[in-house]
Amino acid sequence: MSATSSPAFPVNDDLGVALLLADAADTISLARFLALDLEVSTKPDLTPVSDADLAVEDELRELLAGLRPADAVHGEERADTGHAQRRWIIDPIDGTKNYVRGVPVWATLIALMDGPDVVTATVSAPALGRRWWAARGDGAWTRVLGRHAAPCRVSTVADLRDASLSFSSLSGWFDLGRGDRFVQLTRDIWRTRGFGDFWSYMLVAEGAVDVATEPDLELHDMAACSLIVTEAGGRFSNLDGHDGPVGRSAVASNGLLHAAVLDRLGR
Repeated sequence: MSATSSPAFPVNDDLGVALLLADAADTISLARFLALDLEVSTKPDLTPVSDADLAVEDELRELLAGLRPADAVHGEERADTGHAQRRWIIDPIDGTKNYVRGVPVWATLIALMDGPDVVTATVSAPALGRRWWAARGDGAWTRVLGRHAAPCRVSTVADLRDASLSFSSLSGWFDLGRGDRFVQLTRDIWRTRGFGDFWSYMLVAEGAVDVATEPDLELHDMAACSLIVTEAGGRFSNLDGHDGPVGRSAVASNGLLHAAVLDRLGR
């Protein structure tokens, strides 16, 4: 198992598969991180993709074909396969822009959905020596390299004036026509930091950050993060207030602040 693997305690079969996939992903992504011959190209949406993104997704799809041949698979880089109710959601490297620039804040996101519900999730960030995982109804957990696993629990901050907010960028909010509302939210809140991507949501799950929000996302960006946040006691919705990894936006919070954030950003 990799340095960021989960501890040796019983897990259900699906979570066990997700953790195995995360180990395989870590091996590939770490080997290519900071590689001088890393190949990077630009996708049609003008975002970067590296050879590591493709290699990780291809490996996980191959493993799933053997371990869960009846399940469907949705990934960021390859075409969807299968039509089953059970569907694996893969983001091979969330934070590719960081990855290609040598910033260690990136992760592989793996989730299993049964119909509309996310039931299993792992987020593995090997360059940070961190991993998070959850199974529906069993809570969320994290492990730091060299330490034992610990449960994740959101904060109890109940007032925006005392809260910490993490986000990715300002431009997307202005593109959505909600830039002024977002700026006002940052003025109403105690502290803002741009941790970005998966990292924002994992910090919410751990209680280190109270709110995280992004205006433009895809299912593979949100599925794993959403379960870990909710199993840690928080809430994850879109800007319209619909719970789960639905639509193209995300608001994650400790639950206590959720309505106030939605009110400010506009439903």
